[in-house]
Amino acid sequence: MKKIILTALILGCLTLNATTKKQPVNPDSTGFKFTDQIIIKDTPVKDQNKTGTCWSFSTCSFYENEILRKTGKIVDLSEMFIVHHCYIDKAIKYIRMEGAINFEQGGSILDVPHVFTNYGAMPDEAYSGLNYGEKAHDHSELISVLKNYMNGLLSSKAKKLTTAWLNGLNGIIDAYLGTIPATFTHQGKEYTPASYSQSLGLNFDDYIPMTSFTHHKFYEPFIMEVADNWIWGEYYNLPIDELKAVVDNALNKGYSVSWAADVTEGGFQWKNGYAIFPKEKSEADMDSTELKRWSKLLDKDRESEKYIFDSPVPEINVTQELRQEMFDNHETTDDHLMLIIGTAIDQDGNKYYKVKNSWNTNQIYDGYLYVSEQYFKAKTITILVNKEAIPKATYTKLK
Repeated sequence: MKKIILTALILGCLTLNATTKKQPVNPDSTGFKFTDQIIIKDTPVKDQNKTGTCWSFSTCSFYENEILRKTGKIVDLSEMFIVHHCYIDKAIKYIRMEGAINFEQGGSILDVPHVFTNYGAMPDEAYSGLNYGEKAHDHSELISVLKNYMNGLLSSKAKKLTTAWLNGLNGIIDAYLGTIPATFTHQGKEYTPASYSQSLGLNFDDYIPMTSFTHHKFYEPFIMEVADNWIWGEYYNLPIDELKAVVDNALNKGYSVSWAADVTEGGFQWKNGYAIFPKEKSEADMDSTELKRWSKLLDKDRESEKYIFDSPVPEINVTQELRQEMFDNHETTDDHLMLIIGTAIDQDGNKYYKVKNSWNTNQIYDGYLYVSEQYFKAKTITILVNKEAIPKATYTKLK
């Protein structure tokens, strides 16, 4: 999905969380005081850095948690192995569609299982994707080169494409991310990508993608109409309260949930560690000045300040109709993928989801934030969840 890309971050990781309840978070300068209620065992926070690959980081983290839940083993999957294959498959479809689909860094929840089932998987130690002189991921140059290459092919005056174009594409990706090895050794054992994927013990038929919009029938699958769904994946459609109940049930049973959402809202306060959907903006709003009229950056900073509160505030009651309206008029956009790993309450008893991000750990909660129920209902695009975590009454309705 389209990303809000942060500046270069220092790579860090978290100590594994235990499955515990009621772990108080130390009071902080934001005025919010969160107490964790449910925490799913989790693998360390990673850093996508200057890339639009949150979809790979989030969904790999989701499957890492599934492996941890099932086996107790900690694995570190290669996000860039997934990205490498998706760039190629995306480019092939882009050529077939004569450039009439999206060719960007973004992707969806379903891209990772697509690669796992068709090409396999690798651990990060065997394929880091850092083959271009950088210590942290940065695809700014790579995507520029790839887009120019692809558009150059489409604008060629030749009557047909030669057999060389795909080799040329592979050459570019290999130069930046590295050539994918046919075999590799991991923990003293030799694998191919296919055999390593099989060794993970995951059945990808066990995972159900879901969403909630009224322009399609409920309980039936449909192709999600967002630009980064280049794979044309289908999602089961549920009423928003029922979708939220799926997430609640999953967390109660010890399953994490992959979560795609809009993070462009002012209430998404990453540095302050919370995301809310307030009824009114903060009194921190400022009057217009001459400087504000020409400084877009200052405008953005001031707009963000309107959502900084010194304590919990009343939020908008989000209905199915409101979330549909926001999606249809592009107030809600497909921006970012994260991972829901628990629940918490604030000092007033309001419920939040604890969410793992892939923007490193140099933030107030070491790479996590707390998302209110109303923000979830308003800004969720899609989720991915183990079918065992879906309430039986809901599962039987799915067609």
